[in-house]
Amino acid sequence: MSGPAGEPFSLLLPVYRRDSPAFLRRAFRSATHLQTRPPAEVVLVRDGPVPDALARALDELTATSSVPVVRVDLPANRGLAVALEEGLARCSHELVARMDADDVSLPHRFAVQLPLLDGGVDTCDVVGSALEEFSGGPAEDAVGEVDDDEGAAGAGETTLAVRTPPAGHDAIAVRARFHSPFNHPTVVYRRSAVARAGGYRDLPLLEDYWLFTRMIATGAKAANVQQPLVRYRVGAGAYARRGGLRLLRSELVLQRHLVAEGFTTPAQFVRNVLVRGGYRAVPQGLRRLAYRAVFTRRPPSSS
Repeated sequence: MSGPAGEPFSLLLPVYRRDSPAFLRRAFRSATHLQTRPPAEVVLVRDGPVPDALARALDELTATSSVPVVRVDLPANRGLAVALEEGLARCSHELVARMDADDVSLPHRFAVQLPLLDGGVDTCDVVGSALEEFSGGPAEDAVGEVDDDEGAAGAGETTLAVRTPPAGHDAIAVRARFHSPFNHPTVVYRRSAVARAGGYRDLPLLEDYWLFTRMIATGAKAANVQQPLVRYRVGAGAYARRGGLRLLRSELVLQRHLVAEGFTTPAQFVRNVLVRGGYRAVPQGLRRLAYRAVFTRRPPSSS
């Protein structure tokens, strides 16, 4: 480590036209001045034109942030892979944390994750964590004014499930042959490891998973913290987005890439097409039940 505070890092946060200004403000605040170990900079990528209210929120956050903000304003919507690549190119630091514009980082997130990357013989190249799925809360136009308890559940919010990925590198490598081994909004990684893997490549809705497989294949050492460090907002369309024709097409493209790259075997390719492809094609209600049964657990009782 480079000192008591550890190595400085960048926060990479992409935004596009469908993001909520209020949710963005809360996400930004939770990952910056509410953190016990805040980033040294925020790289805020605007992926194409956005509505006036969202543009005002971006300008407000840039002007008032307690952490320096680097703006990357793309003139046209290019998709998540391009937005992240453009943002990574503007990051000043080797260590980069990912953040989505509608999730909430718990205040100790980076204090827990960064020590696993910034020094020592067992240092990692990519670290994720468990997360809590949640829904509800105040009306959208009021969220930006809510003084939430540093990332904890807000008034009216319900924690639906806890999603805990495999912990160690070997288990992560095994999981990656069938399913993404990280909760993508929770990851912190080394830019050099991302570059060595070829960076983000365009594959709608599966960009992160494809990157993770290539990072593992090119020697990145991986780990997951087993405690939830991010609250992941599950909206009305969350499970709809995990299926449908567009995602089925991306799934088939991904599986062809993985077997061609030697990451999966022909037998694993067939299994994945049948199981993962079938999951994309089933009705939304059945998809929700299957996902919750396999990848999540119920949150602990508050009583």
